[in-house]
Amino acid sequence: MPVISLIMWGLLAAEPFTFERSQTFLQNYCAKCHTGKAAVGGFKLERVNTQASLETESRPWKSAITRVQNGEMPPKGSPAPALEEREQFVGWTDQALRSVACATGPVAGPAVTRRLNRDEYAATIRDLLEIHLDIAKALPADGAGGEGFDNAAETLFVSPLHSEKYMEFARFATDFAAKEYKSRSKIFVVQPGPGRPPRQAAHEILKSFLPRAFRRPVTEADIAPFLSLYDAAVAQGQMFEPAVLFAVRGILVSPGFLFRMEPPNAGPGPRPLDSWALASRISYFLWGSMPDEMLRDIAAAGKLHDPEVLRRLVRRMLSNDRSLDFAKSFTEQWLRTRELGAEKVPDAKLFPTYATDEELRGDIRFQPILFFREVLVRNMPLLDLIDSKYTIGTSNLEKHFDVKLPLLATARKQPQWVELPEGSRRGGLLGMPAVLAVSSYPYRTSPVLRGAWVLDSILGTPPPPPPPNVPSLEDASNPASAKTVRERLTQHRENAVCASCHSRIDGLGFALENYDAIGRWRDQDAGKPVDNSGELADGTKFHGPDQLKKTLLERKDLFVRNLTRRMLGYALGRGLSLKDSCTVDAIVAKLKENDYKSQTLIEEIVVSMPFRYQREDRK
Repeated sequence: MPVISLIMWGLLAAEPFTFERSQTFLQNYCAKCHTGKAAVGGFKLERVNTQASLETESRPWKSAITRVQNGEMPPKGSPAPALEEREQFVGWTDQALRSVACATGPVAGPAVTRRLNRDEYAATIRDLLEIHLDIAKALPADGAGGEGFDNAAETLFVSPLHSEKYMEFARFATDFAAKEYKSRSKIFVVQPGPGRPPRQAAHEILKSFLPRAFRRPVTEADIAPFLSLYDAAVAQGQMFEPAVLFAVRGILVSPGFLFRMEPPNAGPGPRPLDSWALASRISYFLWGSMPDEMLRDIAAAGKLHDPEVLRRLVRRMLSNDRSLDFAKSFTEQWLRTRELGAEKVPDAKLFPTYATDEELRGDIRFQPILFFREVLVRNMPLLDLIDSKYTIGTSNLEKHFDVKLPLLATARKQPQWVELPEGSRRGGLLGMPAVLAVSSYPYRTSPVLRGAWVLDSILGTPPPPPPPNVPSLEDASNPASAKTVRERLTQHRENAVCASCHSRIDGLGFALENYDAIGRWRDQDAGKPVDNSGELADGTKFHGPDQLKKTLLERKDLFVRNLTRRMLGYALGRGLSLKDSCTVDAIVAKLKENDYKSQTLIEEIVVSMPFRYQREDRK
């Protein structure tokens, strides 16, 4: 669970926060509503009034953290703690709960049944049947869950619309397969002939096709219902191939295809995950699709639980072109750049070049994706994501940056890994237009949005939500005001309700004010020089993006832990529990030992206890 904490920012009061102070906090601000038989919402302070309750009553403690952090508790009209006191309570409690949860080391996670999300479904259809068409957007969008990703099991329910679309796409896929040679070859591995009656041929086809579709070995009991579909089609007068395709259509709408299901663990303790389920975990993590033949062969040989085999496999899979799907899915959701063109659309009148140049928009959107993938493939330090002397360049981006890039003359429009010239101010994610646009308003920059984006996406310490009835900034469209964004925000911060939070957010955003709402460099705003000075609550001062990145690198442990937590949640496809935090700690320690090399992050996740093991089923 992400928290913003004065402990993390080194802003501890002279007196350290303790369990006793947590009790004073709860008594001062919560006792009125949460004691005795009439306790509101079932939350009773009596449940959390001992040190032992940090272990035995972690759920109400976590509830208290969430509600205090979000400003939901104490309720409006009641005495409320200062922001510093609230952050100290949240930070101390979170750390205390993690320490207790990790006392016994990393633990196995649950074996979760999950539906393929729409991108995984489309990619699996593509690889299963060699159908290279983008069908994902025709499916309902999947909501974010877990650590903020749309592959989280807790959000992947099946609606009537899903069922309708799956039936539609199953018919489309089999009709397509009937006409295309590559698709046909994926299905019709044999044909009826002398000594092989049609029904026997159908059985052999299903016996070959089902293990790939279900991502595991199959039995005769698995084959039987689909062979019955073939029989039913033949009984209705269908010829051999249409009857087989009718059975295949049934496979494509069956739970064994639509869901990733792992064998239950009925034992008394954790056990290694089934090799086939582990192969699927790895494949859907790094490729967003089904295991390929080599991965299936390794699983069949029983070698997937060898950590060294897994490490070599990770390197191979990252270098494969299919890892681009992983880079796109993770990066766009982590950085929220998926919102570009949807929720976030720069104003067409103010930014006509961006609005009319589709190539430029594509280059902007894919730059962080390709950069992230190159950092992984080249095994560069994760810290290059904050600042780097390299980037992804095209002729469109070169013009947008107003920076001369060493592009290959023969392919200037194609994305290239290039070294940035000195003083380019474009190294790392913070200099990329996609990030700068998604953290702006359509018509202007926003130090608040950008500061909050850095706190959340980079440092994993999101600010609390704004209080209700917050006054808006002075209207920028009023020519009489002629104020910079900084001047209007300074006026806004004169409101005492707003000042405390903005003092933690705005300094980060002000350092990026030289970039306009679509990431172009500028020296003036509203006819006045841009003031790019920023200051953190601990007094750290900086000017501009280069010094901001230096400041962030001084807090690299926050960044690395945040990225590790998000990546682990993405890999597991579920929200992380308190007990997962010790796995995060162990991976961060390994990263420090290995100079923050990016492949270390992926390898350590794949060999971790919650990724390779499953706990016993709990009724």
